[in-house]
Amino acid sequence: MDETTARIDYEKVASGVYAAISRLDGATTKLANEAGIEPPLRELIRIRASQLNGCAYCVDMHSKDARKGGESEHRLSAVPVWRETPFFSERERAALAFTEVVTRMADTHVPSAAWDAAAAVFSEPELAAVLSLILTINAWNTIGVATRSWMPGSYEP
Repeated sequence: MDETTARIDYEKVASGVYAAISRLDGATTKLANEAGIEPPLRELIRIRASQLNGCAYCVDMHSKDARKGGESEHRLSAVPVWRETPFFSERERAALAFTEVVTRMADTHVPSAAWDAAAAVFSEPELAAVLSLILTINAWNTIGVATRSWMPGSYEP
């Protein structure tokens, strides 16, 4: 099988689970709105987790959404090397670092120092929203990478 051919139509075959993840995504967006997590920051979180997970579809989709929201190519191209650039705010850096440690939790186990660093920048409601964003995009990435259900470039905002 070609690596770009869908392995299964997960949305069709596991429609109940797919619908539940869609509801999770909606609840996460609502929580992020209530906590005041800015849409551009949400996209940076989604892009970075998707890069780490190798989900080409989600990197493509959320990069397009970020551009549509006014994000610059300059900053988007620097997301993989965010630590090495001056382009991101303290808040964005905290979110990107937390995204990395949570996404890689099998290796990192989300150490207290990482949690404390994020908690120093985000309030509890904000931190809950950031964690929810990471959790949700990782779920979508799992479906996208495992099933090859979506092709990069197939998302049109």
